[in-house]
Amino acid sequence: MRILVIEDDAAAASAMCRGLGEAGHECMTAADGVFGLDAARAGTFDVMVVDRMMPRMDGVTLVETLRREGDQTPVLFLSALGEIEDRVTGLKAGGDDYLVKPYAFAELIARVEALARRRETGSVQTLLRTGELEMDLIGRRVTRAGKEIDLQPREFQLLEYLMRHAGQSVTRTMLLEEVWEYHFDPQTNVIDVHISRLRSKIDKGFDRPMLQTVRGAGYRLDA
Repeated sequence: MRILVIEDDAAAASAMCRGLGEAGHECMTAADGVFGLDAARAGTFDVMVVDRMMPRMDGVTLVETLRREGDQTPVLFLSALGEIEDRVTGLKAGGDDYLVKPYAFAELIARVEALARRRETGSVQTLLRTGELEMDLIGRRVTRAGKEIDLQPREFQLLEYLMRHAGQSVTRTMLLEEVWEYHFDPQTNVIDVHISRLRSKIDKGFDRPMLQTVRGAGYRLDA
């Protein structure tokens, strides 16, 4: 698989390409947005990994330009900007996935390979489904059995994580790290509060609850 990494941090780009090479992929780097745009136009790549904040041309502008030109190469945005609004901006610009820094390198490789698989099958995932629950990642809309559910940004982010791991038990530590980006336990009931609010919204009025508490383990979203 050929991957274009557009990243202005030379050390980060070098480490990323080294890791991707060790995973069996061919990697090329571009040092800023302008060089990245030229490289994307000149070459054929399976996936592009694009930093959002770069000199001369930012990643969002770069991807918007490529999409206007008809380039549909899957794009994984990398950014220290991790708020819901930042993710929405990246996805609406034409990004296919969004990974917040700092990140685990194993997750980066998994996301890159997932984007390549989606391209091979001719589809890019913008809609998550778990049973009768649906999430539109572009429109930021959630429905269950056709009934629209109004979620706050953090509730949306929490549900997205649960849907991506549907049927699996997710721990409090996983939720703290992936949804709140805490790499320590703040010793608060923030997760319990948000889980309770989310459960009342997606399960209220339905006979079968989907959001389960797994005693001693965490939580699970069941189809």
